[in-house]
Amino acid sequence: MGKIYPSLSMEHKMAVDQVKSELRAFIIEKQCAPLMLRFAFHCAATFDMKTRTGGPFGTMRHKIEQNHAANVGLNTAVEMLEPFKQKFPLVSYGDIYMMAGIVAVESTGGPEITFHPGRLDMDAPPEEGRLPLPNHGSEQLRNVFVNTMGLTDQDIVALSGGHTLGATHKDRSGFDGPWTFNPMVFDNSYFKELIAGEKQGLVQLPSDKTLLTDPVFRPLVEKFATDQSAFFQAFAESFLKLSELGFADT
Repeated sequence: MGKIYPSLSMEHKMAVDQVKSELRAFIIEKQCAPLMLRFAFHCAATFDMKTRTGGPFGTMRHKIEQNHAANVGLNTAVEMLEPFKQKFPLVSYGDIYMMAGIVAVESTGGPEITFHPGRLDMDAPPEEGRLPLPNHGSEQLRNVFVNTMGLTDQDIVALSGGHTLGATHKDRSGFDGPWTFNPMVFDNSYFKELIAGEKQGLVQLPSDKTLLTDPVFRPLVEKFATDQSAFFQAFAESFLKLSELGFADT
């Protein structure tokens, strides 16, 4: 399925560029890249290709979605990004939220990710329970990413590499600790640590470990662990797809 992106006015395009520039300065200053990447993922990964509901269309601004069990703590991101929407009313919440995730990656050493603006904000939040759970295996990952969102096995592994930023929190996932020793740097350390096995001070979720036992996921983990440029290219492609679920489809 191809994409036909909306035509924006010059004023709108300039506002988008300014938002991204100011987001970068803000995210670097506040050291909130992990939060913003998690936030963007949780916004977009609610898309259901069968019902054409959910996805990266700004619904996380509503308290009902912030209160979903998987979204504990993301109200902070909503509050931090609200001033950007007030300052740049031409730019949708959906665009601001997705840009925050992209800037989180780029500002911590990760790859540049293509961004097409023009998402329209939706009012109806998705139903609860669409996001992947940390204590499940490959069957659940494929059900969420492939069967519901319409992504691929490579997208699953590449996007899992986003865990290179940040840490788990007991009140959110039941686990506590970072995945890597440099959780503010976006690189391929997640895959290296996954292959190295459990280490004191680091965490590996059941949904991480299943990437090693699944016969399709494992070769991709090994590839990304040894070739950071391959991971960066795959992540940039997968995050672009994630950020455009349901957007500009023909």
